[in-house]
Amino acid sequence: MELTVYHIPALLEPTVAGLAIKPSGTYVDVTYGGGGHSRAILEHLGKHGRLFGMDQDLDAWQNRLADERFTFVHGNFAYLKNFMRYYGVTTVDGILADLGVSFHHFDDASRGFSFRNDAPLDMRMNNHAQLDASQVVATYDEQQLADVLYLYGELRQSRRLAATIVKARAEQPILTTGRLTEVVTPLLKRTQEKKELSLVFQALRIEVNGELEALKHLLAQALELLPVGGRLAIITYHSLEDRMVKNFIRTGNIEGKAEKDFYGHLHSPLRAVNNRVITPSAEEMERNPRSRSAKLRIAERIAD
Repeated sequence: MELTVYHIPALLEPTVAGLAIKPSGTYVDVTYGGGGHSRAILEHLGKHGRLFGMDQDLDAWQNRLADERFTFVHGNFAYLKNFMRYYGVTTVDGILADLGVSFHHFDDASRGFSFRNDAPLDMRMNNHAQLDASQVVATYDEQQLADVLYLYGELRQSRRLAATIVKARAEQPILTTGRLTEVVTPLLKRTQEKKELSLVFQALRIEVNGELEALKHLLAQALELLPVGGRLAIITYHSLEDRMVKNFIRTGNIEGKAEKDFYGHLHSPLRAVNNRVITPSAEEMERNPRSRSAKLRIAERIAD
């Protein structure tokens, strides 16, 4: 089956508006994917503007924009500062991250991101990475698996799930999404089966790709790359990411530990541009149902 839609960008207009794009500025879309957000950013740039589109999945390279102002960067955004240094860039006027999984990853059954298709249990966003989901399921001990499922899937029955997986893999290797689904489904609530299956797959995907650690590095580097007035726009899709971003914008660190000055005023190097999180409109959710869990937070650098 030919894949005709790589990804439909969520919250496109408020994201681009929130970046407050300067025509001659330098911007980075660290989750390039299908290039939807990047195309919109380029429309606001002048001839001296510059845009870097970054993605760790080389499949995204096929969607690169033929524009002299645009540079495609193959890499993980956890190393954003190093890549920018390579291109001679020390500051950027805006950073955009759409942390959701591309339609391409969900719809390409061979990538193993979805329980809706029986496929190799993979889940690597960078298909050249060594660790895949089948290795996590096959080699992590029961406690490690329980931790992954609890921390990244927030599944209350994480210990039972881990024990069941360990028992099942001893009888037969769990190498496909179908086999994993078969193993864990009896432990899930019938009324929430799809939701809980999604959380099992989410947890494994986060572990395989080191997603939360990468986000932590990205946020820290944003403070080093953004000048005063620079903007950070991040779209999240689950509470773990959103909590990190919210804390970071409010306090300058992902733990949410507030630093106060002598007078007791909260000190943060960032200012929230949108005091309330931005979510898709009813029209957008109808047009793009996968955007329903998207949350956009925008911040501006206000101090060194």
